[in-house]
Amino acid sequence: MRLHFVFQEIWIGLRRNLTMTISLVITVAIAMALFGTGMLLKKQVDSSKGYWYDKVEVSIYLCTKTSSEPKCSKKDATEDQIAELKDSLSKLPVVADVKFESKQEAFDRFQKLFSSSPGMSQATKVGDIPPSLRVKLKNPEKINDVISLGEASKGNGVDQVINERKLLEKLFKILNGLQWAALFIALIQVFASVLLVGNTVRLSAFNRRRETGIMRLVGASNMYIQLPFILEGAIAGLAGGIIAAVMLVGSKVLLIDRLEDSLGFASHLTWTQVAGVIIFSVAVGVLLCAGASFLTLRRYLKI
Repeated sequence: MRLHFVFQEIWIGLRRNLTMTISLVITVAIAMALFGTGMLLKKQVDSSKGYWYDKVEVSIYLCTKTSSEPKCSKKDATEDQIAELKDSLSKLPVVADVKFESKQEAFDRFQKLFSSSPGMSQATKVGDIPPSLRVKLKNPEKINDVISLGEASKGNGVDQVINERKLLEKLFKILNGLQWAALFIALIQVFASVLLVGNTVRLSAFNRRRETGIMRLVGASNMYIQLPFILEGAIAGLAGGIIAAVMLVGSKVLLIDRLEDSLGFASHLTWTQVAGVIIFSVAVGVLLCAGASFLTLRRYLKI
């Protein structure tokens, strides 16, 4: 097989259909960039879920004179009520530790968490945040046992029970929505890429029908005739994949890293993970275009 001839035919095909080739490269780049971004978001969400769900606590806020719970009767929880509740929680098999947090400790923690927001920290004073029992779990999946006990103790020293897992689930639900939106748009772009590949290959084959006819007459095999068209698609897919790789680096820096900083994720995507996604996306782009070229030739062209 003469490689010089194959490469020459590839160059002729790409040059003759330059506008369609550019459209194909751009479409593949967008599709693979969205596909890769969806994968990056999934990796971030999965790693963050594993980290935060293991650290889920249940916060049981105690009655104070300013409590909104009618059963609290505008009275602070007594030491006996707190001790009884703490003892009941400690006896649950799912509970790893129960810590009492006073009004002062709650205020100090709030000031530390919102130190970057002077408006919020200055507007809060000691006593605005009620005392609480902070319950750490051995198994976050069995959080309902603690919730049930806390809810049953409402009015008996308990004002409200906060399930931190529910708050995290809302956050991860939004992130999952972003991930699926990116993958859905990528799927549409992939479909458009396949159509563009088919049209490009068919047009290229039609323009070179005289050459391919001569090649058949002199005994060239189908693979030898089809190879330049398949490689044209693969090269367009590779070019689109390389552009997508640059866009994925931008997604990591401008989207994923900013989400990590703003949402306080403790787990971070490494560049090794990003490189893995980039390599996979480029490979998918090349195989997609090469496969679409091959199927188009078999389905529509009699060569």
